Formats: sequence, C-alpha cells, structure tokens
Amino acid sequence: MRGTDIFRPGFTAHHHIKYLYIPTKPNYPLFMNLITHSFPSSPPFIPFKPRFLNSSLKLSKSSNSPQFSTMASSSTDNTEEVAYDLSPIMKVYKNGRVQRLAGEEVVPPSLDPTTNVESKDVVIFKEEDISVRLFIPKTIVDDSSNQGQKLPLFVYFHGGAFCIETPFSPNYHNYLNNVVSKANAIGVSVHYRRAPEHPVPIAHEDSWLVLKWIASHVSREGPDGWLNKHADFEKVFFAGDSAGANIAHYLAIRIGLEGLPGLKVEGIALVHPYFWGVERIGSESGREFAAKVDELWRFASPTTSGSDDPLINPDKDPNLGRLGCERVLVCVAEKDILKDRGWYYKELLEKSEWNGVVDVIETKEEDHVFHMFKPTCEEALVLLNNVVSFIKKD
Repeated sequence: MRGTDIFRPGFTAHHHIKYLYIPTKPNYPLFMNLITHSFPSSPPFIPFKPRFLNSSLKLSKSSNSPQFSTMASSSTDNTEEVAYDLSPIMKVYKNGRVQRLAGEEVVPPSLDPTTNVESKDVVIFKEEDISVRLFIPKTIVDDSSNQGQKLPLFVYFHGGAFCIETPFSPNYHNYLNNVVSKANAIGVSVHYRRAPEHPVPIAHEDSWLVLKWIASHVSREGPDGWLNKHADFEKVFFAGDSAGANIAHYLAIRIGLEGLPGLKVEGIALVHPYFWGVERIGSESGREFAAKVDELWRFASPTTSGSDDPLINPDKDPNLGRLGCERVLVCVAEKDILKDRGWYYKELLEKSEWNGVVDVIETKEEDHVFHMFKPTCEEALVLLNNVVSFIKKD
C-alpha cells in the first residue's frame, strides 16, 4: 500500500466489511486538536445548546434528541443551512445531516510486515454498527508450539471528542500494531457509535457491550477463535486517548461496581484523558479555549447536567473509589489544556478508598494527543514504550 492510499469501509449484503480505494492528498492530517482548536473564538462560531435543541431538527419518536443522519461528504445541497460549522472537523446541518471532514480515513485489516502483527475486523452488533478490530502477533497464530500460550488483553478506545475517528484510521491501526508487537499482547480496538448522531453516553454503553462480548470468551467457547485460544482474561488492560481514556476510566469503575465474571482488569492507561469540571483548576483559568471545552462536552452530550457530570468530572463521581483495577497510568502533555485534570485525577484516586497504585508521566513541550499527529517523533515513541512497559510491568 502506498503511503497516501486510503480506504473507506462499506458493508456487503452479508455485513462483511469491505474496503474501497480512494486516493487522497499526501500528508493530510488525521484530525485537528479537537479540544483546543475546533471552536473559533470569533464568528462564525455558533453556541451549542440553543442550536442543538432547535425545533427545526428532526426528532425521533422515542427521544427528545435530534435524529441525525450521516451521508457521504460529497453530497451537497445549496439549500441546507448549517447549524454548526466545526471545520475542519465536521459540519452539522439543521436538516439532521452530519458531514465529517476529518477522522474518516480508513485502512483495512492486514498482516503488518513491520511488526508481524495480524489484524481482522469483527462485527459484534450489526444493527447498532458496533465492531472491533482485533490484533495478534502472527507467530502466536502460526507456530504450533505457541498454541497454548495466553497473552495479555489490551482493549483500546480511540479518541476524537466522542465525535470523530475510528479504530480503522491509519494512526490508530498502526498504534495498535506497535503496542501488540512490543507488549506481546492481543489488541481489541473498539468501534463505538459517535456523537452527535449518537450522543454520550451511547459510546460508553456500546463499549460496555463490547466488554460483555469479550467476557463471553472466558469459557473458551466464544465466537472468536483468537480470544478463545490465546487471551489471558486474568491480565486485561483498558487504554485510550482523550475521549477514549474517558471511556476506559468509566468502564473500570463499572467493572468495580458490577464485575464481569472471569475478566480481571489489571490496569488502565489513560493518555491525555478527557476530564473537565465547572471549577477551573491549575492553569485552566488562563487558557483561551477553556470555555470551548464546556461547549464541546455539551455538544457531545446534550442531556448532560454540565461539566460537573460524573462522566466528565471524576471529582463528582461517588463511585471513584470503586475503580476495578490495581494499577493506573496517566499520561499528560505539558501544553495540553487537559493536563491539570490528569494530575488531579491522580490526587483524587489517592484520596479515595481505592487501594491501587497510580502514576503520572508528563511529556514536556507537547500538546494534546501529539503522538497521533507525530507518531514517529522521539516523544511519541517514548510514550508508546511507557504504555508497553505498563502492560509488561517492567
């Protein structure tokens, strides 16, 4: 595959994923920094809440939330009026159409020659469009002497402010290849439904359903052979960046509250976690885009109580101490507007009744999810190795 080849997913009549080749411009960025740069500070910025609840949006019969539809970005209608212009990320139209402008690039599953990691896509709930991309070291599959070997399970939730990106994007695909290869683990990269068509907490609930699907393999009689044969369900790790880190945290608490028989979560790795709150902490009050974080959260979760919703502010979650794992790694970036929330998360955990160990690693001179923009830079490789070491307990 050439470096500028991009594929977009489609589904056959039998719901098997297929890929269509689409040439793209070289070096087109995967996504902009959603937290700090999505919302211009001057017109044509449109406030979220009034427009989101605008009566001109189509409502489903079972919900008060707008009924959105996703259509190909090439579809245009000069009579359409834009409700939100979040260029270069997405546009949301008053007629309910969502046009994603970033995070839609896709690469197919494959055997990666660099890492020797094999991947495949599995549709879990076809009607709800919930699926996973699985990753496994090829040597485990091919070598008969390794057939009984069990590998740690690395369950990953992608970022994108709950609105864009998929596990099939080039950077997330490559990231999982590298972690799986270096950690000698099985990777499960989760495709959850995204806002605004599917507002938060749908992403969290979809991800919980995926965990239940994973747990169905504990008996070694689940629907996927890789997990049946090679997954060590006593060594499970959740991880994610930005919004995905938020989901990983939520799921760890839910594991602590409800449990999934046979599934033991050893640790969670939260990279630049998307946490927030009404009261500004640390350097947040001096940040130009601080107010935009509140608005971005309300855009993704229109029924939220606000930025002190426990889903976005762990300080307001009475169940924080029930976190269902032994170890936590939090990675923050010095220039990230969310940096102080990562450090505060450590403080909150240490003050709670949780008895685990939490560590924070800060990358100097870098910003939010820099490792996805610059995956081969020295700092990104260090960050990757920190996650790998966390899994291997080096």
